[in-house]
Formats: sequence, structure tokens, C-alpha cells
Amino acid sequence: MAAAREDEELSRLAGLHGVATSYSPAPDRTVAVSASAVVAALAALGVDASTPDAVRTALAERERELRARLLPPTVVQWAGAEVPPAALAALPPGTRLRVETEQGEERDGTAGLPTGVHRLSATAPDGRTGHAHLIVAPDRLPAPATRSCGLLVQLYSLLSRRSWGMGDLGDLAELAGWAGRTAGAGFVQVNPLHATVPGTPADPSPYRPSSRRFPDPVHLRIEEIPEFAYIEDQGRVRALLERAERLRADVLDKGALIDRDAVWELKRQALELVVRVPLGPGRQAAYDAFRAEEGQALEDHATWCALAETHGPDWHGWPQALRDPRSAETARARTELADRVDFHARLAWLTDGRLRAAQRAAREAGMPVGIVHDLAVGVHPGGADAWAQQDHFAAGMSVGAPPDAFNARGQDWGLPPWRPDRLAASGHAPYRHLLRALFRYAGALRIDHVMGLFRLWWVPRGCPPTEGTYVRYDADAMLALLLLEASRAGSTVIGEDLGTVEPGVRETLQRRGVLGTSVLWFERDWEGDGRPLPPERWRADCLATATTHDLPPTAARLTGDHVDLRDRLGLLTRPAAEERAEATADTAEWLALLGSLGLLDSPAAGPPGSDEEAEIQGVYRFLLRTPARLIGVWLPDGVGDRRPQNLPGTWDQYPNWRLPVADAEGRPVPLEDLTASPRLRALLAALKEGGPA
Repeated sequence: MAAAREDEELSRLAGLHGVATSYSPAPDRTVAVSASAVVAALAALGVDASTPDAVRTALAERERELRARLLPPTVVQWAGAEVPPAALAALPPGTRLRVETEQGEERDGTAGLPTGVHRLSATAPDGRTGHAHLIVAPDRLPAPATRSCGLLVQLYSLLSRRSWGMGDLGDLAELAGWAGRTAGAGFVQVNPLHATVPGTPADPSPYRPSSRRFPDPVHLRIEEIPEFAYIEDQGRVRALLERAERLRADVLDKGALIDRDAVWELKRQALELVVRVPLGPGRQAAYDAFRAEEGQALEDHATWCALAETHGPDWHGWPQALRDPRSAETARARTELADRVDFHARLAWLTDGRLRAAQRAAREAGMPVGIVHDLAVGVHPGGADAWAQQDHFAAGMSVGAPPDAFNARGQDWGLPPWRPDRLAASGHAPYRHLLRALFRYAGALRIDHVMGLFRLWWVPRGCPPTEGTYVRYDADAMLALLLLEASRAGSTVIGEDLGTVEPGVRETLQRRGVLGTSVLWFERDWEGDGRPLPPERWRADCLATATTHDLPPTAARLTGDHVDLRDRLGLLTRPAAEERAEATADTAEWLALLGSLGLLDSPAAGPPGSDEEAEIQGVYRFLLRTPARLIGVWLPDGVGDRRPQNLPGTWDQYPNWRLPVADAEGRPVPLEDLTASPRLRALLAALKEGGPA
């Protein structure tokens, strides 16, 4: 009896802090999480639940706190809503409300407020007072003004004969200009361009960045920086350009992998020369304005970069005093390293400027959306954001995923999660500023693992992913800020909602105008006969694609090459013959549906993949038949590339994130040849003729 009471008290305490004690991987199945996972998650939230007595004490304190408070830390009010937020409706009659708006006005009551993040004060008749951040946001984002097709590409893989060994922002602007003007494309979607943790070798994954708020200067096209033309040491410049040519030739002509570390070392040397050139008055004013606008966040980021040059890229190993961004020793180091801090701040400004230029190039080419940027789900634990925002991260925790049908052991992504309580107390300031920075240059923003706005799977350090639990976030506040910043920028939002999704999440996102992601091979009638879903039954509010960076290119899927690859690497969990038979049957079902709809110009008599080019065109024509508002074409599909950019479950067995776009034989295809490719042009022409209605 005592044990049951203790379990019930722990469950109540966990619930009051948003920590789950069970989860449902399927509608008819509930899995209890371990008590140790619950206790660890509560500890990371500053709640002691280590003993039954501690649980009772913490429970009483939390219940007393909730009874006493007049307002929660953050309140959301959707513009145009006919009823007040629940937190305001529950206030005692006669409570006086006062609002200091983001625009600097003071108002009585909450009616007719402009959108923004305001400061709300409440005074109850009994004298109690409360304060909250009041987010007033549009209740829904409008759908994209026009339905359009666009290109999906990992930017590093898009080399031109002008880039320095990996794709850059100059290549992105060129691709957008070409695709918008010649193919009528509406957007180009790229991988996260966040700042990477330095080191040799650096982690090539764009999904484990040092900072999500600031971009990585490795993506700069050095020659496009105005000061580059005025470097006095032209001998050094020529030497750098010759080395850049060799790096480029190694990849494009000799078939070498993209060497991001070598590219960055070369660009870093060039940038050291660039920053010695004095800025003109207008450029200096623009740089000063950028530093003022970005404020403490930029100073922290640049300081971390400067300290990492001296003490290494993981701040946990720095001298103790420097691990605190607000310590006197850190302030002293910032002054001593002022030149290096300025160097890294300058690089952030230069990269931000070229990102804005790429978006301008896309819109000038007629793209209604432009560049679609990707927001990674988290940051590296040793990086700049984790150092600067320590108070907002849950110590000793990592984000991942529970066991599911695809991975019985679960997943640990090695990313520290934000603390929902600290986010709420700050009005979700780090998240809000992150969104505002990204929307400056994003025609649309893809949110990786968008379910993380609602809850995240927390894994205690040192434990397997199976020993984790879900922790809930204030989804209303997270969504309200997302809609607020997107609407201010006139941007679209796409949520990556693939895999297991909590009931109600997709419906909530759809109601708020956040598009989902639908991938052809996963769109089956799972609640019926399991057969491929006809195009008219697809959802409209989505980006429809044939594949992603984590999945096989369409040519590999059609030919079965993806099974052969996993077999060679020892990744199959069943006999290869079984895997091949299942893959062939799956593909044949889809091709049969395409054929029945008249989408294959010349239906092949042979097995799937025997008329590969026509079948790929048929796949994308099928996507046009769906009501999806955006249709994404995986750019490597246009030249028959068979290699996935990332093969989940591998590390050094496969060159993840280091492959240039290549043809069916694996020969790299530079941007100039890509845009001239008859095969790509035929695919885009087929889509243009089909025309998004």
C-alpha cells in the first residue's frame, strides 16, 4: 500500500512539472517509463525526487506554488480569438490587468492588443499580484500564395567550378536564380547552415551545430566579400586561390570526398586577410548596427569562438572560471581577446549578409518562397549556445527517441534539451531570438522534428535511450512565437513530422497553418489495406517529396541499390534476399499505381528500375497530382544519383554529409553541368508542363 502511494505521489509530482510516467507508441499500447528516468528528469528541472520524503516535500511545494500564483510565467492570446486565454479566464472577478506592450504603450486590459510579446501585470481584489509574458500571435499562418515546385539539396554537396571544395552561398544564389527563371521553381530547400563546432576532424553533421542562431562562415563565397578585392598581399591571395582550385579539382575531377576541414582552413586564412582591410564608412556603419542589434548573444558567440581557439572546442574542459560566460575571468578574457572576438563577430555579419543576398536572388528570380532554411532540433553540448545559455539547458540530459518499430533500442542524439520552466520564465527569449534571426533570410523555415515543440524524449546521461522519458513543453507558446516571427517576416513554416507523432499534434499544426512533410514511400493506407495512398487522399497542407537526405535517392529505391548498400555495410537485420524481395514488391506496387494513372510515358516491361528515368519522372508527376501546396524535387534525382547523403545507423562505415551531387555512375556533377543536364531539364520540364494548379 505504501509503495502504491509513493508511486502515485511521484506520478503527481511529475505531472505538475510536465514529466511523463508513461507513453503510448501505438493507440492500443501504453509503456510505463522507469521511476529512475522520472527522478532524473525532475532533478534536471531542479526538483528533488530522490526519496519518498523528498517527493512529498516537492509535491507540497509545487501545489502551494500553483495555488498562490496569479499568472503562469507565459500567457498566449491568439489574435481574433473570441474567448480569453484560460489563464486569464481563471482570474478572480475584479482582477485588474495592465499591459506594457512590446511597442512601449501602456494599456488597461488585453482587448485589441497588437501582436508581439508584451508584459502583463495582474492585481487581484485580495491584493495579490502577478506578472507574465503575454504573447499575442496571429491564430494561423496563411498558406503559400501560390502552389509551387522546388528543389531540395544539401548545400555542401552543390559544388560549382568557382567554389572552394564544397558548395557555398554563391552556388546557392546561382542555383536559385537559374531554377526560378528557367524552371519556374518556387523555392530551394537546404540543410541547416548553423555554425559548426570547430575541430579536426569536425563533426560533418549539420544537425549537431555549435550555434543555431548564428550561421557558419564556411559557406561564404570569399570572392564576393567586397574587402577581398583590396587585400594588399596579392601573392597570398594567388596562393589561396591555387589551393582552392586543387581542393575543387580533388572532388570534381578525382572523386575525393568533400573535406570540410580543409575548406575551412583555407577560407579561414583568406578571412584573416579580409578583416585586415578597413571597412568603408557605409560598411562600418552596417557592421556596427549588426553588432548592436545582436547584442549580448553575438558577443557570447564570438567570445566562445575566441576561447575555443585557445582552450579547445568543448567548454566543459576549459579552466573553471571560463566555463561561466558571466564570470569576471570571462569578461577579462573577452577584453584580452578583443581582436579575435571582433574577427568572429565580423564573420557572423558577413555570412548573414550573404544569406540575405541569396534570398534576394531567389525572389528576384521570381520564386514566391525563395530559400527554405532548416532549423536543427538542438545543439552540440560543448558548443557556443550550450555555453552561453547554460541556465536554459537541462544538465545531464540528452534528446533522443524512445524505442519504436524502426529502432528497438531507441535513439540518443547527444543534444542537450532546453528546460521548459526556464524558457517560460524568460518568455521563451532564446527561442524567440533564434527564430527572429533565421527568418531574416528565410522564405520558409523547416522545423526538424517539429514534434519537439510539444515534447522531447529526455535520456539521462550514461543511460540507454530505453531509460528515458518524455518532458512536455508549452506548445502554445512555442507555436505562438513561431507564427509571430514567421508572419512578421512573411515566411512559411514547414514541420518535419515524419515517424511516430503524438495524437493531436498534426491537427494542431494544420490548424495553425504549419505545413507537414509527406514522403511518397511512407504514404500508404495504414488504417485500411496498407496499399499506396492515391494522390487525391494526400493532405494538402504539406511539402510532398519523394525522398529526404536520410533516405535513398529515388534511383536507388527503384533499382534496389539501397538494399545492396545496406547489405555491403552489414546493416540488414534479415537475410538480404528477404529485404530485396520486400523492397521490390513495395516499389512494384507504387509503379503499378503510377501506371494506372497514366503517369509513366513508356511503362517498362521489365522489373522496377529498368526504365529508371521515366519512372522518376512518373514519381514526381504523381506528387503533382496530390493537393500538396509545395512539391519538393530532390536535386540529385535529376541526374540519377544513387547515394544517400546520410545513412542512419552509420558513422565511419559510410561518408555521411561528405558526398557531392553525382550521376548514376557516381561521377561528381558540378553546378554548371547540373543545370545543363538534359536529364534534369527533362524532369523539370515534365513538372512544369504538369504545372501546379
